[in-house]
Amino acid sequence: MKTPPGAGSSADGSLPRSVHAGYALGSLATGAFGTVPGLLLLPYLTDTLGVAAGLAALLVLLPKAWDVLVNPVAGRISDRTRSRWGARRPYLLVAGLALAVLFASIFAAPFGNGSAAAAYVAFAFLATATAFAFFQVPYVAMPAELTGDYAERTRLMTWRIAVLALAILVSGAVAPLVVSAGGDGVAGHRWMGLFVAVLIALGALGAFLGTRSAPTGTVGESEPTLRAQLAVAGANRPFRALLICFVVQSAGVATILAGVNYFAGQILRDDKTGPTVLFVCFVGPALLVMPIWTRVGARLGKRTALVVASLILAAGAFTLVTAPVLPPVAVYLVVALIGVGYAGQQVFALAMLPDCIAHETARTGRRQAGVFTGLWTAGETFGLALGPGIYGLVLQLSGYVSSDTGSAAAQSDTARLGVLLGFTVIPAALIAPPILLLRRYTLTPATLAATATATDDRVDHGVVLGDESR
Repeated sequence: MKTPPGAGSSADGSLPRSVHAGYALGSLATGAFGTVPGLLLLPYLTDTLGVAAGLAALLVLLPKAWDVLVNPVAGRISDRTRSRWGARRPYLLVAGLALAVLFASIFAAPFGNGSAAAAYVAFAFLATATAFAFFQVPYVAMPAELTGDYAERTRLMTWRIAVLALAILVSGAVAPLVVSAGGDGVAGHRWMGLFVAVLIALGALGAFLGTRSAPTGTVGESEPTLRAQLAVAGANRPFRALLICFVVQSAGVATILAGVNYFAGQILRDDKTGPTVLFVCFVGPALLVMPIWTRVGARLGKRTALVVASLILAAGAFTLVTAPVLPPVAVYLVVALIGVGYAGQQVFALAMLPDCIAHETARTGRRQAGVFTGLWTAGETFGLALGPGIYGLVLQLSGYVSSDTGSAAAQSDTARLGVLLGFTVIPAALIAPPILLLRRYTLTPATLAATATATDDRVDHGVVLGDESR
């Protein structure tokens, strides 16, 4: 029998800081993999390997779209895993280290330029995305089993998002510098791949070792088939609303990430230091405002705080359409505002997910965290892949010219307009409207407590619960 939820924590459900920190270190891996391909893979294909923008968009999108299929499978496998390390931690180690090695292989470029090189990138990216699924799904499933306390999950996510922001800052800001220091082109990208692989390996090892004293949850019964588990997760109305909102918003955020290099070079006219400065402005404020967002969530509730953060994020992106007439310092200040909204959007969405899982587990008595998070990470991964796909399509339609020299070719005014709109208006249109779906998200501390109480009554007295959450 595994340790029950909350064991290894204090009487009020709080976890030791060592567990907070250890769990958060896994975001070095998720942040690096979630950021760098979205930031550099599309420019790598179009401006180093000479792949047409439309084809490059497909090569970025399709391997990650595969995760829509593999993530729920990874979740079900981890739900059914029994080991002395618990159900989730073995995957943090094995899949995490595999992810590091495979990531470096994406940028190895054994075939130089051309169609063979493009096919190799697609295959390597597919393998890396598969390894990421088996790391990320168990990792995201853990909070629902680490603690049963509603507020503690927000604190746990605050630590995680703080490290995630740091990972985005380090990987997103430093990776372009490594490419430049390595000589640009294929050689520079090889060095960058090794650099990010080290970050991923450190995150995987840190999360595995840092959570060794954490509670692992009870080994509960799960639905008998994957199809039945998917049906249960899909019928959960709060989860469904939150998932769709987060997936669409992730596509908007990923569209911004995909456009950083293009925006810096074509709009700011600074392709050397521009991407790094943009990332510092985007992520730096996020590290500072985490405590503020925690207090906002405690005062307004997670759902309302998510709406506020999303509106800040969308408003900042839309305002940036005026970048061609703004001084650079004003552009960077607007990017900092976008970073503030992004920090809150990530914190509250990820803090609401374990509430959905805990509610369903308490209501049904079945262990399904892996499948819930499998669907979640499948959607998130698809959204993060869809963003570069959207941006690549915008570049193709606006007439962006590819290059195989390692530097961007001269672009027409129409292509530069596509670069601007893909970085500003389109992300804003993806981030703001989905918040309307959150009207269907009804979980609060009171409803979660009521579910837990009703479940206790069912266990003690054989009462059959209704299905009011769906």
